[in-house]
Order: sequence, then structure tokens, then C-alpha cells
Amino acid sequence: MKVCLFLLLWLPIFTGAQIAQPTPDDPVANKRAVAMAERLRCLVCQNQSIAESNAELAVDLRRQIREQIAQGKSDDDIFGFMIARYGDFVLYQPPIKPVTYLLWFGPLLLLMAGIFMLIRYLRTRDRQIEEHELSSDERLAAQRLLNESEGPR
Repeated sequence: MKVCLFLLLWLPIFTGAQIAQPTPDDPVANKRAVAMAERLRCLVCQNQSIAESNAELAVDLRRQIREQIAQGKSDDDIFGFMIARYGDFVLYQPPIKPVTYLLWFGPLLLLMAGIFMLIRYLRTRDRQIEEHELSSDERLAAQRLLNESEGPR
């Protein structure tokens, strides 16, 4: 009897089986699944997380997260699976690496290029205005034309 009890208690440890698996009713597992889903982008909608999206793919990804949590996988394992399957784009905050430099630094480069072009345009415009200033003879001629066009009132 003692041997049977010993085997029942220790057999799962020796075989690597897990005794306590999270169930769909487990609030901790659900909270973890929602937190992970909020960090993943819906590949169909692209402006929503898979937690917010009702797209079929988002529903499938949420189900996969819950299944992997039930299997006892860590967050890093689950994110690794998603990245291996869908690429870094699935993450709302992809890692900074050569492949994602444009994604991270592209908006800043565009802003800097816009500021550079604006400054260049304003300097060019100022030079053109300075080059086109009227000489004193041209001012007198313009004043005469204005006076003539006004005529007697």
C-alpha cells in the first residue's frame, strides 16, 4: 500500500508530467493570456492588438496563447513561438536590430529631413527676395505708375 501511494505521488515527477495545469477558469492564466495578447499586433487589422481584434486570426492567436499557457510554457517561449511563426512585426514593440532600424528610426529621419528641407527652402527664398529688391530708379518708376493709376479723385 505504501509503495502504491509513493508511486502515485512521485510518478508524475519522474515522468515529467505536470500535475496542476491551468484551466480556462484560472484567473491568473486568463490575466496572463490577456496581458500577452495586448502586446501582440493583429496581423489582419494592424492597428489593434489581438486582444482587441475580432478577426479570425486574432481569435486563433488568443487560443494558441491559452493552449501554450496550459502546457506550462513561459511568456518568452510563447513570444518566441509567435515571432518564429509571424516575424517581429507581430510585436507592438519589436526589438531594435538591423532589420527593424527603419521601423524604429524612420519617423525621426523623415522629421529631420523635413526640417532640413524647410530651412533650405526658407534660406533660398530669402536670397531670392534679396536679389529681387528694386533699385532706387525702379522704385521711382513704380511710384509714378501708382500715382498715375490713382488719377484724380
